[in-house]
Amino acid sequence: MQKIEAVNDFVVKFANINGSGSASANELFARAILRMGVPVSPRNIFPSNIQGLPTWFEVRVTEHAYLGRRGGVDMMVAMNPQTWDQDVREIESGGYLFYDSSKPMPRSRLRDDIHVLAMPLTEICNDHYSDARERQLFKNILYVGALTTLLDIDPAEIEKLFSEQYKGKEKLLDANIRALTLGREYARASLKPIALKVERRDCVGDRIFVDGNTAAALGCIYGGATVCAWYPITPSSSVAEAFQRYAQKLRVDPDTGGHRYSIVQAEDELASIGIVIGAGWNGARSFTATSGPGISLMSEFIGLAYFAEIPAVLINVQRGGPSTGMPTRTQQADILACAYASHGDTKHVLLFPEDPYECFEMSAQALDLAERLQTPVFVMSDLDIGMNQRLCRPFAWDDSRQYDRGKVMTREALDAGADFDRYLDVDGDGIPYRTYPGTHPTKGGYFTRGTTKNAYAGYSEAGADYIYNMQRLRHKFETAKALVPLPVLTAAKFPARFAAIFYGSTGPAMQEALDALAEQGIYINALRVRAFPFQNEIADFIAAHSRVFVLEQNFDKQLTTLLVNEAGVNPLSLISVLHYDGTPITARFITQEIAERVSRLNVHPLRHDMVA
Repeated sequence: MQKIEAVNDFVVKFANINGSGSASANELFARAILRMGVPVSPRNIFPSNIQGLPTWFEVRVTEHAYLGRRGGVDMMVAMNPQTWDQDVREIESGGYLFYDSSKPMPRSRLRDDIHVLAMPLTEICNDHYSDARERQLFKNILYVGALTTLLDIDPAEIEKLFSEQYKGKEKLLDANIRALTLGREYARASLKPIALKVERRDCVGDRIFVDGNTAAALGCIYGGATVCAWYPITPSSSVAEAFQRYAQKLRVDPDTGGHRYSIVQAEDELASIGIVIGAGWNGARSFTATSGPGISLMSEFIGLAYFAEIPAVLINVQRGGPSTGMPTRTQQADILACAYASHGDTKHVLLFPEDPYECFEMSAQALDLAERLQTPVFVMSDLDIGMNQRLCRPFAWDDSRQYDRGKVMTREALDAGADFDRYLDVDGDGIPYRTYPGTHPTKGGYFTRGTTKNAYAGYSEAGADYIYNMQRLRHKFETAKALVPLPVLTAAKFPARFAAIFYGSTGPAMQEALDALAEQGIYINALRVRAFPFQNEIADFIAAHSRVFVLEQNFDKQLTTLLVNEAGVNPLSLISVLHYDGTPITARFITQEIAERVSRLNVHPLRHDMVA
């Protein structure tokens, strides 16, 4: 029987039960490999209940630094009887199945084309531990120990991680090292060697290992946010929690101990966005973190901020929907909901981060854009980016950078006789001037209205006034095109007839798929969209190709809809490639979908004519 043979290039998947303590052990496994200088890309796939249901933890070991999901499993650590059949099916032919053999497993439940590694984990734990909780927790460490032997992972790296985790708790440290050693010794004595190996490298460089939610929170800190109002919702809650941790370190007056920030866990999503808008109206940089259901509840207030022209930042960590949907699965399915949030004619600025680095960068940038444009700005992250740790560039910040507070009329300008008309476009960019409350005792005041008004903030239902404001708001949206991040082009090695457009968390898998397609002789020019409104370059890019694949992680072709509606793109030139089962898109899925469609189109990828 063939064996999968690979060094620093394979996928290990752990199938566990939620609440068993396995996630910590599985993360130790991933971090130990990372500390050997080999990039890893872990993903925690967990249920939306507290405990008892199946959970998976997938670790991609990738010396070539492909950080998207590859697809397929080379080794399955099957610790959950509930999902046994499903887990065994996922293993690649020639791959490896590691399982707890304390109870006999009928041969019929196995496969003839995989290699079985049976270890009586429960028996070993029962022999060495009397406490039921210890038996469960140390079973996880036992299998990690066995894997270090099978895969040649340096156990010293895990011991270092233990010493960091249990600093000052020597009893726990010793117990974990003992369990790790038990697993290693059993594997060395009783398990056959396998052909998957980890070899020490220096492929990580200066990159950092962080999740997108933590990165977004730190971006808000550096971007000058002082107010966070939120209501807990998976998968966004850790944004606010991380912001609180950083604010306690970086937003406390060293002399007085006074807090220079406010964090409010509101009674619901409506209250949270209301607080953010109120803070923005008062001149504070403010944000909320939420997910799809929260956006639905916030919609009326979002419309108020849009029409009254008040800065607000919303970090939307997208999950599966509609309704409660799949709270702990990932999607890119809130694009239309956010682009047109609220009733009436509204359009909002959206930013699409690809990884934690861009979560940091774009969260800070969103605070600038919200004040420059006096409008809500959405950072469209998702669960795959937000809750999974990823290697990315180190965060960078220029300490000389000045916050863009936008057009704010000062007391000095008012005293000098400057005209202040709250909703009047005086510069031709659609953006009016505003004042902060209390700027001047007698000048610069206005009534903030969610109703229609004239250019001077006076109540008006005159059609001409309404038309003026709506046209000005749309002109402001056009102005945003020059302010939001530009798309990123990845040009094919040879002239390409086909193109692809993608965004957000699809990026890492897409980069690998482009390489795989090129190996098949299919060359694709790829454009990663990073913001809405769309710049003119996007429509030009589409027009330059006969067919453009649009890759999205939703069912409704939401980016395609925006491209047709807002960029004037011919829909016949777009081919949707959709992935929406709640798991992150894989490089294999993208490669197969595009290759099959190119074949059906019967077009040579390098020629400018159809093949008969």
